[in-house]
Amino acid sequence: MLKKKVIAIIPAKGNSKRISGKNYKKFDGKPIIAYTIEKLKKSGIFDRIIVSTDSKKIASISKDYGAEVPFKRPKLLSGHHASGALVISHTVRFLINEGCQFDYACCVYPPNPFLQISDLKKGFNKIKSKKFNYVFSATNYRFPFFRSFTFSRKKGIKILFKKNINKRSQDLKQIICDAAQFYWGRKEAWLQEKNIFRKGSDIIMIPKWRYHDIDTLDDWKYAELSHRYMLKKNYAKK
Repeated sequence: MLKKKVIAIIPAKGNSKRISGKNYKKFDGKPIIAYTIEKLKKSGIFDRIIVSTDSKKIASISKDYGAEVPFKRPKLLSGHHASGALVISHTVRFLINEGCQFDYACCVYPPNPFLQISDLKKGFNKIKSKKFNYVFSATNYRFPFFRSFTFSRKKGIKILFKKNINKRSQDLKQIICDAAQFYWGRKEAWLQEKNIFRKGSDIIMIPKWRYHDIDTLDDWKYAELSHRYMLKKNYAKK
C-alpha cells in the first residue's frame, strides 16, 4: 500500500501591518521564516514543506532553505482579511489536484523561532489517533485575565470583571490562549474549513516562557533576546 504523505504548509504573505516585512525580516541574523523551515525539516515528520506566498522575496528565501513554493498565492487570499483556514484549504486543494496523496497537513506560521520538534511530534501523535479534526498549540495567559481593565484619559479605569476585584490571583480561573505555533489538521477538516476553536479539537500546551506573540518591534526585540538566551542554554535547538 502506498504510504500517504504528511504535509507542512507555511502561510507567508509579503505585507504586514505592524512590522514591515515581518515574515522575512532578519531575526538574530537570518530571515525569521528560515528558523521555521529548518525546524520542520529537522523534525523528520514531513514529506513536503509548502510555502504559500504572494511575495517573490519570501519565495526565494523559502527555496534557499529547502521549502517548496509550487504556486503564487492568489491576490484574493493575500489581503489582511483573508483567513488562515482559507489559505490552508486553498493549498490543500492545490495539492490534491496535483495528485498528492496525504492524510494530514500542519499549518505553521513563519515567525516561529521558538517552535519545538517535541511539540510537533506530540501534536502529530494526537492527530493520528483520528479522534480529532485539529490539534494545535496553546498556552496559559501570562497575567490573570479576570483582573483586567480598560483605561482612557476621559473615563479613567474601568474594571471588566467587577466581581473579581477582591479575589486573589491564584483563586481566579486560568484562561488558555492560542499559542499560534502549529495547527495539525486532517485533510478533510481543512477542505471543509471546519472551525478550529470548537469541539473536535485538542491542544498541546506550550510553557509560557516559550511563547512569544511577535506583533510589535518591542515584541521582536524581546523575542530576539529570549532566543539568544535559549540558544546559550541549548533550549532552542530541540
